[in-house]
Amino acid sequence: MRGGILQLIEWNGQDRNVIVHKFATGGRQVNKGSKLTVREGQAAIFCVKGRMADVFPPGFYNLDTGNIPVLTRIMGWKYGFQSPIVVDIFFVNTTQFTNQKWGTVNPILTRDKDFGAVKIRGFGSYSFKIDDPFKFMTELSGTSTTFATNEITDYLRGKMLMGVTAAIGESKVPVLDMAGNLMALSKSTEEHIKPMFAELGIGLTRFIFESFSLPEELQKAMMQNSALGMQRQNFDMHLANRQMDVMGQAAGNPGAGGPMNAMMGMGMGVGMGNMMGNMMNQGMQNVQGFGPQAAGGVPQGAGDKITCPHCNAQIKAGARFCPECGKPPHELCPKCSKPTKPNARFCAECGQSLVAECANCKKPLKAGARFCVECGTSVK
Repeated sequence: MRGGILQLIEWNGQDRNVIVHKFATGGRQVNKGSKLTVREGQAAIFCVKGRMADVFPPGFYNLDTGNIPVLTRIMGWKYGFQSPIVVDIFFVNTTQFTNQKWGTVNPILTRDKDFGAVKIRGFGSYSFKIDDPFKFMTELSGTSTTFATNEITDYLRGKMLMGVTAAIGESKVPVLDMAGNLMALSKSTEEHIKPMFAELGIGLTRFIFESFSLPEELQKAMMQNSALGMQRQNFDMHLANRQMDVMGQAAGNPGAGGPMNAMMGMGMGVGMGNMMGNMMNQGMQNVQGFGPQAAGGVPQGAGDKITCPHCNAQIKAGARFCPECGKPPHELCPKCSKPTKPNARFCAECGQSLVAECANCKKPLKAGARFCVECGTSVK
């Protein structure tokens, strides 16, 4: 019946996925004496003229002037709630919404000390509940008829991504160790996200990191490194067994060249083993560009020579220090001590400025200058 009086106002709340339910008044009005039932895990909010008014926690109410003070003030009643009014009534589900899944749509770029800039993805779950129904309705819901969890999780994902990125950046945990630090990362991320959720009237009750995903090329590089390491171990075991065989043959056959030839043969085996080991180490360092050269180090040439800028001695291209004067043939970054490229203005590893600046005007200074050519400030 339209245009009548609402006698009983309630919502059974059977759909656990619904956060906000707008009560269908059917054009009927609320009068003094109308009865409102709010079940456990609910809150009822009256809205009039587009403004959120009174909030009712769980309980049974006979509506009158005494329990709708905000509505009384908005309507400007001088003598209390006497005439019927048309209001919008919303029921807010305040129970906990558990096992909500989250995942990073786009990879998070993080800097790792071993692999440089790495893009990773994170996955997990979280739980939340509406702590402040009035604030939640004011900030998010508006006047929608219903408001389900899937409509808010898309909005909350952006908030969580900011918290996840901040937590990973502050943790300084290496990429390879993240799987073993999921609990610490979960707690740190939860501390970042809680204040952002609270601004919306939402309480974050639980946040969990379940897994990380690394780029495919990095996973391949790690697998190749592991395979090379196993080959190196197998080769070392074979070499040790071979040395034992040579020593056994020498002890059982004192002729045919004597112990000297046996020792020479064993020495050649050791030399070959060292050579193969060095080759494997270099291969492991340079898999997929994750070696010293890719990390901004000095290129390792095969027998190439360079001239030391300090004493003009000829030294190997891969040497970090001159064997004649003991000085580095390449300039080192004053912050991270990594070799820098000639005439570079910034360190390729940590971004440290390599050009001296004036303390007053921040303009670049010429080498050996005693005064800034821009402002004349003395250079200490």
